[in-house]
Order: sequence, then structure tokens, then C-alpha cells
Amino acid sequence: MTRGDYADIITLLEIRLTGVFRVGKIVAFANQKGGVGKTTSAVNIAAAAGLKGKKTLLIDMDPQGNTSSGVGVNKKSIKLSTYDTLINRSKASSCIIETDFTNLYIMPANITLAGAEFELVNAENRATRLKNALLPIKEEFDYIFIDCPPSLGILTLNALAAADGVIIPLQCEYYALEGLYQLMLSIEQVKKLYNPSLEIVGILITMYNGRLNLSLQVMDELKKYFADKLFSSLIPRNVRLSEAPSYGKPIQYHDKYCAGAVSYNEVTEEVFQRI
Repeated sequence: MTRGDYADIITLLEIRLTGVFRVGKIVAFANQKGGVGKTTSAVNIAAAAGLKGKKTLLIDMDPQGNTSSGVGVNKKSIKLSTYDTLINRSKASSCIIETDFTNLYIMPANITLAGAEFELVNAENRATRLKNALLPIKEEFDYIFIDCPPSLGILTLNALAAADGVIIPLQCEYYALEGLYQLMLSIEQVKKLYNPSLEIVGILITMYNGRLNLSLQVMDELKKYFADKLFSSLIPRNVRLSEAPSYGKPIQYHDKYCAGAVSYNEVTEEVFQRI
């Protein structure tokens, strides 16, 4: 073994001991139904993780780009995005932007990402483009959160193939239960074909109103079949939570004392424990 080899080993040990060496856990937020609080959850859990000292990357996989604007990124000014990573035009590291929020980085997206749905249809390794792109940067982050589009197309497939786990945001509505069953089937298919280690981190109840009988009924059904998967913290309907995206801020920076911020902080602790 040469002197250079010893130096490399010592450097690696120093990195591990100082805590700089990371192996980022990748978590996708997925639900084919829109309007369930998926983007809100991805943004606020990522921001909470950053505030808790975790170097965090947020990946916008939705052509609407709401995750990007939710952390103050102007979608019109984006030069390199998730789209460029997926079509192998740029390395993932070149597409990442540091946000104005503590320990929070983003790989942004805008409407150009919609083109990837068509361009990847017959592409080689079309389902694992994101997974392969993240391999070189995974050790730079503690957590990587992916906000999926409200569909089960190629973009969501890439996110699930890359992820260690899935968080399923869910409203307490009857149709949400039907959609959950379909999503579970899709996750099982991805496990079989592309990602055997994929697991469900948890089902996150959003926009909860305990005064509605329907909410209570749906919760009872979920507890019957998915008790071990439900997060103990619920995200309530909250005005401050709804208005935060219009300011381009996660809720912790818009109103850190409101019920929504407190709930997302509690959920983030649960995420740490479950992964």
C-alpha cells in the first residue's frame, strides 16, 4: 500500500468522524390524486429537516414547479432543472440551487419537465435515470426528498425507483381510500421490477378536520388496515399553512408558531425515527 493510499484512508476516516460524510436517505412523496397536500408536505418536511441540522435536498419532479416556487425559486429564471438531469444533459450537481433557507437545497423544475414524459418513453434505462443521476451526490446530503407529480407516469416511476421510502400524503375523503389501493399496487410493481428495497415510510393525513364525521370515518378505516403505517401526527387545515406558498416560504419561515408548522415539525421527527 502506498503513502497516497494511506492518506486517502485517513481522509475518509476524518470525514466520517467529523460527521461530514453522509449517505442521503431518499424519500418520495407520492399520490396520483392531486390536491392532497403532497407538495406542501415535501416542502415543509424538507425545511424542518434543514432547521434540525440535516443537509437536505428537495427535488421537484412536477412540471407545475410548485415545489420550486414554494421555496422562493422563480420558475422563469431556472437555467438547469430536473429535466436536464433526466435527459442526461447535465449532472445532478449542476442542477442544484441553494435556497435562502437553512441547510435546504433544491433541484428545481418548470414546465419543460413535461417534455421528459415523452422523451423517456423509448429511452434506455428510462425508469432509473434519476436513481443513476443521484448516485454521485447521495453522500453529500442527509436527506433527499422528491415531490412527485399527481400521476403514476414515468416521472413518478423514476422517483420511486430512486427512493428508499415513500411518504403518502392523504386527505380524509372516501375517494382517497380508493386511490390509496391503486398506489399500493403501483409501489409493489416498482419493488418487483426496479427497486426491491423500496418501503412505505408512512401515510400522512393532511387537511384534517376532526369535527367532520367523514374524517373520523375514513380514519377508522385507515386504522383497520394501515395502523402501523399511519403517522401519529396529523396535519390540520390551517390558513397560515395555505398562504405560505404565496410568499415563497416554508411554513416554518412564514409562521413558525402556527398549528401547521408545529405539526410538520412533529412529523419530521417521526420521519427521522422511521427511516
